Amino acid sequence: MADAPLTIIVADDHPLVREALAGALRQALSGAQVIGAANLHEARAELERRDTVDLLILDLDMPGMDGFAGLAGVRASHPAIPVAIVSSTRDPAVMRRAMEFGAAAFVPKSAALDTISSALQAVLDGEVWLPAEAEEVGAPGDDFARRVAELTPQQLRVLGLLSQGKLNKQIAHELSVGEATIKAHVTAILKKLGVRSRTQAVILSRRFSASGE
Repeated sequence: MADAPLTIIVADDHPLVREALAGALRQALSGAQVIGAANLHEARAELERRDTVDLLILDLDMPGMDGFAGLAGVRASHPAIPVAIVSSTRDPAVMRRAMEFGAAAFVPKSAALDTISSALQAVLDGEVWLPAEAEEVGAPGDDFARRVAELTPQQLRVLGLLSQGKLNKQIAHELSVGEATIKAHVTAILKKLGVRSRTQAVILSRRFSASGE
């Protein structure tokens, strides 16, 4: 019995990049079903719509990602699906941090298409892939990343909305929950991040998100 074709989601807000990645995957992986998404919301919708997804490819700097928060949220809600990050950055520290948040690969967009294909094939084979320059640098000693990784997907969404300057009432309306639920989430977020106020949490979150751009 033949193996089922692979299902891969490619999420990138630049159509040309998205199509280039999809084309490279279809050429390298015969019969692969490649689904495009223009932002994290669309990628999540595709994940929920399908019984099986073999690989998720995320642009680190696209709508909905909020730096590494989007990656952490996807890994928390779909831990069995490997995630490869593609990005225009070649900063080794950013690459290492992405791996800390559960990415199986970090692939620079400037890499040749055959290199990108090889990297993604390695992930499908159960391996981890990083450019050589990232492997030569140790991970930064920033435990804020580890604290953020402890937040639940809903807490990550609340933190992202706090960072946009929204009030508890507005967040509750957007997430279709009660304001008391949001207050409980905020309390839990402050405790997990080790800060005393929502202002501190927002400042650190924005600085953290900016490091992934």
